[in-house]
Amino acid sequence: MKKSAAILIHLACWTLLLLYGYGEYLLKKEVRFSDLAFQLSMTTVQIIEFYICYLWVFPGLLKKNRVLRLTAGLIIAMGVFVLVRYLIEEVFYLKVFGFHNYSKDTPLWYYFVDNLYYGTSFIVLAGAVWGVQHSFKSEKNNSRLREEAKKAELAFLKSQINPHFLYNTMNYMYSLALPVSDRLSNAVLRMSDLMRYTLNTSPDGLLPVSQEIAYLESYIELFKMRFEPDFYVRFEQSGIAGQRIASLLLIPFVENAFKHGVVRDPEKPVRIILKIVARRLEFSVSNKISHAQKDHSSGIGLANIQRRLDLIYPDRHDLLISNNGQTYKVTLVIHLD
Repeated sequence: MKKSAAILIHLACWTLLLLYGYGEYLLKKEVRFSDLAFQLSMTTVQIIEFYICYLWVFPGLLKKNRVLRLTAGLIIAMGVFVLVRYLIEEVFYLKVFGFHNYSKDTPLWYYFVDNLYYGTSFIVLAGAVWGVQHSFKSEKNNSRLREEAKKAELAFLKSQINPHFLYNTMNYMYSLALPVSDRLSNAVLRMSDLMRYTLNTSPDGLLPVSQEIAYLESYIELFKMRFEPDFYVRFEQSGIAGQRIASLLLIPFVENAFKHGVVRDPEKPVRIILKIVARRLEFSVSNKISHAQKDHSSGIGLANIQRRLDLIYPDRHDLLISNNGQTYKVTLVIHLD
């Protein structure tokens, strides 16, 4: 592929992705400048991280006998992401506009850990794009290429899934962390378990609800490490008996509760309830709303989930959201096959 054609394709893809990401701002009548500024800074650092991985890490380091170099490259890319975001939001914005994203007493280690989630997705995206392009150059079978491109597109829409090479790298990082710190190694192991689940596939895209529950529990345990012992989340479940559901459909609701809610109040814990009665799945998440300053960037979002629900469960689901200013609750009802 010629460089000019590749550049045009990149520009077209970024244009579509940015239109999707900034669509909510175009629809709003009033937009706070700080919200837009934080979203722009997030977009900037994600693009920088993407091209570090796309142009250097994966082409030069994703080779046999280069696991250590690949790991170092991924760590460098993540470090650049965290550093540049910090300089923009916590230094430049504060000096020029008088506001910044995180509170002044936020420790540097917490800032780095909190940014791991936001930085990982574009490392994965860079790997997926580079992998597809590399396959396109070497593969002569057009039908196979079309199938791979389709799978890559569905995987990204599904939940910005981590590919096998990143999962294997996490396992290697676990072996390195094990003799250093039990806490660190357990965190890496939990993250590895989450990645392993995202790689599970089936012909119809459905997996047992029990596996989805295990994924939620691993995510909760991983998040708990950041706040324990002051971490109050109740996860109740009933009626689970071999039913199947589209994978990674429930996690965004838990993510939003942890991101925008309060997990340190024993009087008002985050409540997660999953029950199935007569092929009717009901999943609810409620949390006390946090009014403290928090990260303004968005994750996967309800728009993505709503689209997946419309495609997978047309006319067989209901999504209800209530917000009284103090408590936020989302309830999802799905009529299973």
